[in-house]
Amino acid sequence: MTTIEERSLIIHEQLRGKIGVHNKMPVRTKDDLSLAYTPGVAAPCLAIEKDPAAAFKLTLKSNSVAVVSDGSAVLGLGNIGPSAAIPVMEGKALLFKEYSDINAWPICLDTQDTDEIVETIRRIAPVFGGINLEDISAPRCFEVEDRLQDLGIPVFHDDQHGTAIVLLAALINACKVTGRNLADVKVVINGAGAAGTAIAKLLRCIGQEPDACISVAEVIVCDSQGAIHSKRETLNQMKKSLLTFSNRNDKAGSLTDVLRDADVFIGVSKGNLLTAADIQSMAKDPIIFAMANPEPEIMPDLALSAGAAVVGTGRSDFPNQVNNVLAFPGIFRGALDAGATQITEKMKIAAAYALASSVPSPTPECIIPSPLDRTVAPLIAAAVKEAL
Repeated sequence: MTTIEERSLIIHEQLRGKIGVHNKMPVRTKDDLSLAYTPGVAAPCLAIEKDPAAAFKLTLKSNSVAVVSDGSAVLGLGNIGPSAAIPVMEGKALLFKEYSDINAWPICLDTQDTDEIVETIRRIAPVFGGINLEDISAPRCFEVEDRLQDLGIPVFHDDQHGTAIVLLAALINACKVTGRNLADVKVVINGAGAAGTAIAKLLRCIGQEPDACISVAEVIVCDSQGAIHSKRETLNQMKKSLLTFSNRNDKAGSLTDVLRDADVFIGVSKGNLLTAADIQSMAKDPIIFAMANPEPEIMPDLALSAGAAVVGTGRSDFPNQVNNVLAFPGIFRGALDAGATQITEKMKIAAAYALASSVPSPTPECIIPSPLDRTVAPLIAAAVKEAL
């Protein structure tokens, strides 16, 4: 039997790409050609010259997204470069079309210089209604996204916010299953990169209006050296900034040390880090999100046998897959339909609660819907549009 990797290579070679271009206008007669191209095309060109906003109603701009990567942090593969990143960006574009009927294009940049990435996106922006940043390593991903918020169209780094939104939805429902109040839980996050930082901010309501979300009681973020605390030497600026809203008691120690009595573990770094003893040291009925790929921080069966009440992973072969496809199609659909110029913090919270509500009666085996559930994107799109 061939493996999934072998089958994937075969189908990619057969298809020579997972997406293509479909024409909306027929070109069968001279009149068709005159309308689609010269001389008729001059009319929409001149209308847009007079009013640039007319591009949203006269071109593909209103329903198009650029999926932009520099190939520096691809899935679990790392810095594989722009050409090797193309299959992933194509896949992202395919999912945009499949789940929200958005036309998306993979744009893989042959540079990992922040200034050059920002400048390139600014120069290609006129044809797109939104920019999805993908697989750009931290901390450059934060700066790229921040510097492009004045572009006039939504710019969204999915590795940060998509992951955080789906995780928050899963945690909301996991708290229901375990009888917890979200505001009371203590969370340990392993991984201080893009996803870990965004999750920590969302769970602590950083950037939110006080009444817009519910902040968890505590978040401690760990990296490969253990808990991030104020006495750690050689912390970079990004990790220092985490201390403005996390680890308020300034706990030191290893991941195992700070996990004691925690309610929730969230892993977004590397696999095989936790043991059964780690799970048993946590609060009663702990919630485990072991999302490292391809190997989670602890296998679900081991976590459950050690006392975990709810377990989620990043894998499709286990229940409760925390998959960004549950968020980004609906978020961009809602933002494009609303004519949004940014994806705001309020819109992210609305997306998370809409996703959580799509599972009205959560169970330990089902706290979030299947990534194949086609009803989710419209629900999120409506919530995002309303939240503008």
